[in-house]
Amino acid sequence: MNTQFFTLEHQDGNARAGIVHTAHGDIPTPIFMPVGTVGSVKAIAPDDLAAIGAPIILGNTYHLYLRPGDHLIKRRGGLHAFTAFPGAFLTDSGGFQIFSLSSLRKLTEEGVSFRSHIDGSSHIFTPENVVAIQDNLQSDITMVLDECVPYGADYAYTEASMERTCRWAKRARLAFEALESKNALFGIVQGGFFHDLRARCVEQLLAMDFSGYAIGGVSVGEPKDVMEEFVEKTAPLLPVAAPRYLMGVGTPVDIVHGIANGIDMFDCVMPTRNARNGTLFTSLGKISIKRKEYEEDDSPLDPNCSCYTCRTFSKSYLRHLFTSHELLSHRLTSIHNLTYYLTLVRQAREAILAHRFAAFAQQIRSLYADCVMESA
Repeated sequence: MNTQFFTLEHQDGNARAGIVHTAHGDIPTPIFMPVGTVGSVKAIAPDDLAAIGAPIILGNTYHLYLRPGDHLIKRRGGLHAFTAFPGAFLTDSGGFQIFSLSSLRKLTEEGVSFRSHIDGSSHIFTPENVVAIQDNLQSDITMVLDECVPYGADYAYTEASMERTCRWAKRARLAFEALESKNALFGIVQGGFFHDLRARCVEQLLAMDFSGYAIGGVSVGEPKDVMEEFVEKTAPLLPVAAPRYLMGVGTPVDIVHGIANGIDMFDCVMPTRNARNGTLFTSLGKISIKRKEYEEDDSPLDPNCSCYTCRTFSKSYLRHLFTSHELLSHRLTSIHNLTYYLTLVRQAREAILAHRFAAFAQQIRSLYADCVMESA
């Protein structure tokens, strides 16, 4: 494991403040990573990301491999040069996307064969070539190939899947070592919704000595209390000296719950997807900008937010853009929602360093008690 990759600075209960060290900058944690699936955060340009202070974004191996192709991106200097984003990139292995295409894929010990959702062409992902693809992308953080089992899968299937995921992780680890990369490789904890399988998966992954560890296979349709229970029970099993990443989660309440249980890194499409649908997160609670009550409201979207949208435009104008189906609506609302999420984790970090995280978390829980929107 790259022992220089993560520095744990402080703990307040189980909540942690640290720094992830990458070739493209240090990342204070807790951190939220905007989702840039195909190398672009929807409706947002790199200068917008710089303005809101996003030090890292997420790309997706499956989508980038299919279009425009990892070799094309490599010829252009990797994702950072190709996209003009100077910060760090974490790339998901594409496992979740492949396994969601149940009618288009076949799972074997070798890997997973699948048909492109774009043109129907045939492909195969193995633990080895998924690592190689991400090396072509020049990802700062590479994820291993895993299987994300659906909620409700039985014990026998989940156990077999978890064991295969661990065998794949070992193969990915060996392939990554052969590359002599100075970047990081994360293992992914699977095991469905069985605590003993999750614990066995963690035990096997720890023996492989990854730079970081992700909790996968949650936010896949399970009740919120079940997700919370599995985060609470799984996170403490992960090593203190490595970053912990909760994949695909979630609402503001989900994030503070994760932080309270020792999670350092998060990603989710929620802030941008909901922005495009007119649902906005503010320091005063959730707002649906499409509502008629905002038609003649000249106040800013969030009086406590310093983003470009809140500094410049009224709720009345934002509502007009949304109801007129103007593309500018997507950009302005996405800037705000991402600013809210990045401010949320920055404030959580400040609260941890000041030993007042519990009070901060309770404030967010009260503000968003009714936030039940999907988080993936």
